Amino acid sequence: MTMNGNLLIAGSERRGSNGNFHGIAAATGEPLPVSFGGATSEDVEYAASQAWDAFSVYRETELDRRAEFLDTIAEEVESIGDDLIVRAMAETGLSRARLEGERARTLGQLRLFAREVRDGRFQELRFDRADPSRKPLPKPDLRLRNVPLGPVAVFGASNFPLAFSVAGGDTASALAAGCPVVVKAHSAHPGTSELVGRAVQRAVARAGLHPGTFCLLFDTGFEVGQKLVADPRIRAVGFTGSRRGGTALMEIASRRKQPIPVYAEMSSINPVILFPGALKKRAVDIASTFVESLVLGAGQFCTNPGLLLAVDGEGLDVFVDTAAKLLPQIDAQAMLTPSIAKAYCDGVAKLKAHAEVRAVASGKAGSQFEGTAALFETSADAFLAYHELQDEVFGAAGLVVRCKDLKQLEQVLDALDGQLTIALQISEEDESLARGLVPKLELLAGRLLVNGFGTGVEVSPAMVHGGPYPATADGRSTSVGTLSIYRFLRPVSYQDFAVALLPAALR
Repeated sequence: MTMNGNLLIAGSERRGSNGNFHGIAAATGEPLPVSFGGATSEDVEYAASQAWDAFSVYRETELDRRAEFLDTIAEEVESIGDDLIVRAMAETGLSRARLEGERARTLGQLRLFAREVRDGRFQELRFDRADPSRKPLPKPDLRLRNVPLGPVAVFGASNFPLAFSVAGGDTASALAAGCPVVVKAHSAHPGTSELVGRAVQRAVARAGLHPGTFCLLFDTGFEVGQKLVADPRIRAVGFTGSRRGGTALMEIASRRKQPIPVYAEMSSINPVILFPGALKKRAVDIASTFVESLVLGAGQFCTNPGLLLAVDGEGLDVFVDTAAKLLPQIDAQAMLTPSIAKAYCDGVAKLKAHAEVRAVASGKAGSQFEGTAALFETSADAFLAYHELQDEVFGAAGLVVRCKDLKQLEQVLDALDGQLTIALQISEEDESLARGLVPKLELLAGRLLVNGFGTGVEVSPAMVHGGPYPATADGRSTSVGTLSIYRFLRPVSYQDFAVALLPAALR
């Protein structure tokens, strides 16, 4: 498959002249073949202008044709074959099994959105018929539909090179809504991004759409992303990454003459509440599945269980002791980038040095590019006193908080920031306690789950992958599942329009 490091803009390619960079082998830190050219301000301007031109056409494409386009993207991505997996493995350090599963998820969500578009319910058509005889004033004829916002800037995520990247959920939902997409590729997997970008570009051509419907840009720093969000033709942003990066984009978007929504999925430590009855009956089993979830993908999931809350006692001791026996058997794993590996090691070192934190156990040591799993514990008093203990450590690190009683556990919950997920480990005898907490938990997270862990996000109509700030910029939204299409739509009402003037769907 072709890969030459060029920008993909409006059906053509051009070499970016704003510096060059290489993909880096995650496991060794060595540069990979093919250099990539960073986009200039002129490239951003051209991509945005082409996306805006495409919008006037693409926004009114027939739903069947739009759905077929999404299916075609899935076909083209699938046709890349093993070249895609091999390059992604080198750039990310992720396993073949993980990436093949992620590719299947990516194809699945593209096809899911194709079905959603064909169904058409996302338009939310509403008809309020006129009543000229109503007193004291006649009732007007009102009809409503959702319309696409406009071109969307999508930022590829480091930890999901396929499912949250060039043809991932943000791109699929924006295209499904009728919005052209300009992707800013993540510098951690540029080769993977180009391979997928070319597949989308081929799908645009096959569907006979305006070539500006999709563009792919590379960046040697932060300038391209900043200029993209500031461009007046970009009307929404999809972002998955750090809180620092997400809030920076939110600030740029808010300073525009016309502020736009930034749907940023950022920071979450995903609390797990270990109820007394569950610990009494299943402490060993819960600890075993917790360790599996903690170290999955080197802990580089936004839903990684980073915080465990429980009332101090024998059941919690068994849980901690079991986890302490399992972790030393876990091999260190390559992390996505050298910078992420360093940040993880620094975060773990900070916890080790904290006066109120005790190191419970850690996995096997590895190289400077690998992350070693680690588990710590502290008291609820300390957790409440030191807000930095809430900071996300992106990787396979967990913190157990020992609470004096359920009342103090609730105090810890009250002190938490917004989260993507909260998991409840319960038994039958815990159900009344859990039921009493649910209203509080609904205010804290977008997804609540029982007797499981947040890792593993089902792509389905009922899924919410979002939550109150700082989990996401807008807790009313989701970046996974069919509801994510509504991020890129807005309602328009048509009053007393002659039938000939109405959009076809409202006639």
